[in-house]
Amino acid sequence: METRNALHTLHQEVNWLTHVINQVIISYLKQEGHENNWMDIPMPDLTDDPSPYASKVKEWELGLFERLALALTIAPHLRPESLDIFFGKNQMYDRGFTEFGGVVNDAHNGFLPTGQTFNFLASANDANLRTEVARVLHKEHPLMKEQVLHLGSTEGFIPSLNGVLSMDEKWIHFFLTGEQLSQEHSASFPAQRITTKLAWEDIVLDESVMNQVMEINAWLKHGDTLLNEWNLDQKIKPGYRALFYGPPGTGKTLTATLLGKASGREVYKIDLSMIVSKYIGETEKNLSKIFDIAEHKNWILFFDEADALYGKRTAANNSNDRHANQQTAYLLQRIEDFPGVVILASNLRGNMDEAFSRRFQSMVRFKVPSVEERFQLWQNAFSGKCTLDPDIDVWKVAEEFEITGGAIINVLRFCALAAIDRGDTVVQHHELMSAIRKEFGKENKTLSMTQGVKQP
Repeated sequence: METRNALHTLHQEVNWLTHVINQVIISYLKQEGHENNWMDIPMPDLTDDPSPYASKVKEWELGLFERLALALTIAPHLRPESLDIFFGKNQMYDRGFTEFGGVVNDAHNGFLPTGQTFNFLASANDANLRTEVARVLHKEHPLMKEQVLHLGSTEGFIPSLNGVLSMDEKWIHFFLTGEQLSQEHSASFPAQRITTKLAWEDIVLDESVMNQVMEINAWLKHGDTLLNEWNLDQKIKPGYRALFYGPPGTGKTLTATLLGKASGREVYKIDLSMIVSKYIGETEKNLSKIFDIAEHKNWILFFDEADALYGKRTAANNSNDRHANQQTAYLLQRIEDFPGVVILASNLRGNMDEAFSRRFQSMVRFKVPSVEERFQLWQNAFSGKCTLDPDIDVWKVAEEFEITGGAIINVLRFCALAAIDRGDTVVQHHELMSAIRKEFGKENKTLSMTQGVKQP
């Protein structure tokens, strides 16, 4: 679909919106022509229109009120001047019309519609039509579930319809180009999709750990059958909550990614330490966005650095403590209510609030790999084009250096670059030792005089 044709369709919708706005205001102010009804203004015919916008209108069977809401949120992006009429003053009070809703932002001189603006257009001349507004803005409506429309949050004492009514930027992009952007392309979405080319045979875990991981895998495969066909939905709460804890580099993130790959689900990683610092004061708002979208997408949510927000709650001695506890309580409730799979990752289980611990179906401890496991990890790492010098005793390396799988991959990267620089594919002993020494240095560890000494 050419952007030009898609743009033409959207302009038609905004043209229709302009006529609707004029008629509603005329009827509301009892001006000439007030007896006419905005609902009689014909919508653009999309029957044979192949544009992305038209395709979704037909797919979701959207009607008059849905298209009114869509056109209202498209207008600021396409023709912001079409909403300038809402800047008209109420002559009686010498101020704007409260009932028009809308806001003006420092970064946008035009009129930004709110839920109240939509409500005014739909029901100003027939209060019974307010039910249609509530229907379109309900969280289960396709436009809200698919995050096409977003009604901004307001302070507790301000009516919810005063929130800005907007269209998600990725849907604007889709309606213009037909290209579906993934969530990570949105600057306002604080999560990142993670994938892997590896398979289960590429990960080396303790047998007891792997057994616990396979329990989660079984839930991903059969959870719906358990709840619906076996009628256990009244006894078992939807969703699955797991805690992965242990040192960095022990496979927590890779395991979560493989669970998603095996079950055909997308895995989104949320770095809580980043969210808490970057979005201070808006933590609940941004995490709410993640949960709301994920609830309808069948994603696996992987919360990294979980103890940054899920740590032990403190006595509320000041406003910061109370706010931290409020965030913890909020997230506890959202995890409890989330119908999908949530995996939290933490370095130390002891940092976890007991209120969270009681709600996990699985608590999986990822340990530093044993000698045998390290031997397997070294063999896996250097089994491709980049290999170790045959004189290197891999078992001895595994015995001498207590190192995680993630660190071994870092060693591989360092060694492969060194070999390429020499025009070779075989890693020499001193290059391997340099890479291991570098990894130890990251944890302020040093090698002893005898470690890594090449045997004659």
